[in-house]
Amino acid sequence: MRIAFHPLEERFEVTNTPIERDSSWISDISVLWRSDTNLYELIREFLERMRQRQALAPDGEKRIPEAIHRLFNLANYPLSALEISAQASEEEVSKIFVRINSQGRTLNQADFVLTLMSVFWDEGRKELEDFCRLAKQPSGDSKPSPYNPYFHPSPDQLLRVDVALAFRRARLEHVYSILRGKDLQTGEFSAERRDAQFARLKEAQNAVLNLQHWHDFFGVLKRAGYIHPKMVTSETAVVYTYALWLIGKREFGLSGHPLRDIMARWFFMSSLTGRYTGSPEARMEQDLALLRGCRDGEDFIQVLEQEIRAVLTDDYWEITLPNELATASPRNTAQFAYFAALCLLDAPVLYSRMKVRDLLDPMVQGTRESLERHHLFPRRYLEKLDRDWRDINQVANYALVEWRDNLDISDRPPEKYAPEYEARFAPEELAQMYWFHALPEKWYTMEYESFLEERRKRMAAVIQEGFMRI
Repeated sequence: MRIAFHPLEERFEVTNTPIERDSSWISDISVLWRSDTNLYELIREFLERMRQRQALAPDGEKRIPEAIHRLFNLANYPLSALEISAQASEEEVSKIFVRINSQGRTLNQADFVLTLMSVFWDEGRKELEDFCRLAKQPSGDSKPSPYNPYFHPSPDQLLRVDVALAFRRARLEHVYSILRGKDLQTGEFSAERRDAQFARLKEAQNAVLNLQHWHDFFGVLKRAGYIHPKMVTSETAVVYTYALWLIGKREFGLSGHPLRDIMARWFFMSSLTGRYTGSPEARMEQDLALLRGCRDGEDFIQVLEQEIRAVLTDDYWEITLPNELATASPRNTAQFAYFAALCLLDAPVLYSRMKVRDLLDPMVQGTRESLERHHLFPRRYLEKLDRDWRDINQVANYALVEWRDNLDISDRPPEKYAPEYEARFAPEELAQMYWFHALPEKWYTMEYESFLEERRKRMAAVIQEGFMRI
């Protein structure tokens, strides 16, 4: 194998026939270090060939010699080698490996645990990596696969599910010590304890990577109304909900509808409130601690329901949630909870008889999304009223409409297009549609600020109603 170098672009390639014929390449860099090579003569000849091929800018005349000199000086680059004694234990090798690798970049706790897996259970790490790779693309041979349209995990994300299930832990720094065989009370290490902890991890991972478990779990997201992957704003919420789902199934004997319903309510609550966005490990440690006194499936459900009620209080629905909807953030958790509620309530699309759930189906793909977020008060219309982008893009100014309607409405004022679309529907049908889409009667005649304030309250009520349907 010969390596070629392009001095102007400063990149390397494996030499092939086109490169050999291209004078802008040094087709075999090994010539630089031959004993009979004169570096300055080599650079002069290379520049001459380049000038015959093309006119070189002054910058190129300077960069080419500098790049070739840097390449030549690679021979002086120091490479450190660490020789490990044959008597070194696996524990010592693991420590050395982690310390050396941490020099290139800052490793996180997941990296440390995955390193331990490389030393003591390499096939387990490979299983995690293979599973995550296969989850990103459909199987080409129609065989069972972890692929799904909702979540494409990384190894460290599924590792968190492993350790939550195996050790009821979320802080990976504690898990690293546990897997090394450390007694957290005495601080002593033991090879026997390490082997026992890895046995627990292996058992947990078998459950985590079980394809039936994996695909059954995504029924939780659908049950919660989050039927499209773009609605999922927190992958961490997916990871920790999967961990709790497995704990409920394996340790407390729950299955079927009871398990799916409680975890759907938990996922909806976690996604809506951003439960795992601040300090996710600390939050999950607290959630796992809630389960310590549980004896059976009924206790498991009761504990989670009690926590849900403690978070989603009357004040939350009536005060906090409307205030959280006062934003122009495109990834607002309350907005996606509202879309999920429309799915749960089997709501029609605004000014359409098609259902939101049907048009959000991730399997339906075209050149445009079936549903689009439409400015109820169009952007250009509000710009003419000197509104800035924060006012224009308020969450309460968006509604889901079919893309054809969005195209047709364009930038027409609401008092022009809304009555036209209302004429399609009977009064009772329109009233129901307006309730789902949180619109007051004759909303298009309202002053803009009053409209936003009223719609936020109504959106919060729809979200609450959707949640109660789970």
